[in-house]
Amino acid sequence: MADSGQLAVHARSFARARLVLDPWHYLPLLERKPGALRNGAPFVDWTLPAPIAALKDKLRQQPTGDRACVEILLALRAHGSALVTVACELALEHRTLSAAVVLNPVHRLKAPPPPAPLPVSEHLRLACEPQADGARYDQLRACTGR
Repeated sequence: MADSGQLAVHARSFARARLVLDPWHYLPLLERKPGALRNGAPFVDWTLPAPIAALKDKLRQQPTGDRACVEILLALRAHGSALVTVACELALEHRTLSAAVVLNPVHRLKAPPPPAPLPVSEHLRLACEPQADGARYDQLRACTGR
């Protein structure tokens, strides 16, 4: 308990020689040691959505596949399963397998909306806003000789 709040809930097993491990609790470890994804006890029987599991299997065949898998798993935690699953489906469909290809649509879809325009004080507003005039531009070009 921290500040009278609950930090985590852990399942318990009273069976002999049975571990109950939650892979999400070990995700920070993967940031430092991505190789733990292959043989780490919390990750052996980890059930992931089908597109993510398929992408993980294909990425692990590449030399830097463990690190790419970890980046995608961290995106799962940060952006949610639905968005990352769709991004993995797109990557598998296009047969372009890398963490950057998966995370690009995730970041584009999660990009914050543009900020609202700042209010302009009434005394700063133009009484007569300028009008676009292409002919004036042509006159200026003629004066310079271009």
